[in-house]
Amino acid sequence: MESVTIFDSPGKGRGLKATKEFGAGEVIFSEASISAVVFDSLAERICHNCFRRQDKLQRCGQCKFAHYCDRTCQRAAWPEHKVECGAIKAYGKAPNENIRLVARVLWRLDKEGSLVSDMQLTTLDELEDHINDMQEDDLKELKVDVHNFLDYWPRTSKQHLIDDISHIFGVINCNGFSVSDQRGLQAVGVGLFPNLCLVNHDCWPNCTVILNHGNQSAVSTVFHSQQRIELRSLGKIAEGEELTVSYVDYLNLSEERQRLLKTQYYFDCACENCKNKTHDDVKMGGKEVDGVKPSDEQVKEATDYCFQMMDKMDKARLNGDYHEVVKICRDCIEKTEPVLADTHIYLLRMWSTMSEVQSYLQNFEEAAEYARKMVDGYTKLYHPHNAALGMAAMRTGVTHWQAGLIEVGHGMICKAYAILMVTHGPTHPITKDLEAMRLQTEMELRMFKQNEYVYYSMREAALKNKPMTMLHEPRSVEEGIKNLFHRKK
Repeated sequence: MESVTIFDSPGKGRGLKATKEFGAGEVIFSEASISAVVFDSLAERICHNCFRRQDKLQRCGQCKFAHYCDRTCQRAAWPEHKVECGAIKAYGKAPNENIRLVARVLWRLDKEGSLVSDMQLTTLDELEDHINDMQEDDLKELKVDVHNFLDYWPRTSKQHLIDDISHIFGVINCNGFSVSDQRGLQAVGVGLFPNLCLVNHDCWPNCTVILNHGNQSAVSTVFHSQQRIELRSLGKIAEGEELTVSYVDYLNLSEERQRLLKTQYYFDCACENCKNKTHDDVKMGGKEVDGVKPSDEQVKEATDYCFQMMDKMDKARLNGDYHEVVKICRDCIEKTEPVLADTHIYLLRMWSTMSEVQSYLQNFEEAAEYARKMVDGYTKLYHPHNAALGMAAMRTGVTHWQAGLIEVGHGMICKAYAILMVTHGPTHPITKDLEAMRLQTEMELRMFKQNEYVYYSMREAALKNKPMTMLHEPRSVEEGIKNLFHRKK
């Protein structure tokens, strides 16, 4: 942690600043969690040790709750799971994820003290819990969790004051970090990383956070490397500059970002983008054609219609009626696309959903068309090294590749690769996947340029021998990237 230091950030309280200069894509620091748990809803589908998704998991024979890839993961998890295993058996069931995480954190602190690592810059006692800022409903939930925690906590373990237990719940509530699966595409759990808690928010940040799963595949646990977060620079950072990440998605309007930050993290954002309402006009603007824009009334009418259709679209999607989703999206796009700007966030949402669902239905050419529009809009709004932009470009590249549009497909995959080399680094599994795609599409592009007929003939023959399988059910791959910080709903 020699590269960062704690300082008092004006208007924000404690923060971290760089003690040396960084370039784009550099790892500023990495940090293992004090503890992390799998979400309740995924407890039987995600390994409780390495947080990888597996088709077949082995269940703990004692508590019947924890699941592991194999004996290797089970042995690696046992030192932390041992006390938890007995507690779950005695309680009769596994409590919710927040209670499980608080218990794991307290067991570790009881065993190792308030500083569990030489690299830890702050204790949990020094972190804000914002309990005094909570709304009445949140306080009621907190009291229920504390009550259930006391029933779950073993009498043989060290007993703690209710105020101390409540403090840990509060810290997790506003500082818990979402733990993703091995591909980095879905949040599967929540962990607590004390040093990361010191990194303040900015809507246009100079850093991003990713989860590095480390290596836990070796038979001997001696050769395992810890799962850890990495704080990575998005561009040049000067010595003495504050390090910031974004707690919310920049695609939201400044007013919505302010609301989310106030209700979820209990502060008012005073960044330049919020003060100046940067990009708000184009996020809700009209389409300009030959210097002529639609009237404010036309834009409002199209915006309101789009908003209504999004609600219907979400309901149809929830019901799994994807043909209805396509119909709703197509009707909405036909009516609003001539009026709304290509950066209008509701239109971008329609294009994104249309692309995902049409890919799922294997209508790749139409999916590619809307995916391209989505990325063009994102490019005008997001930071050039935003991870959500990189993931969207990857999806768009793959969709064009599947549609046989190899030139655009290769270009988009190269764009995604360049972004994720900064945000995720060269060793992340998804970056490695992109590298393989980049080499494959580069080879196919050379073949295409040499002889289009031969390229399409070989592609058609390959598809006949190995037809495209049904894709996974559509879900936004950007969501896990946008919502980095876990907030109990």
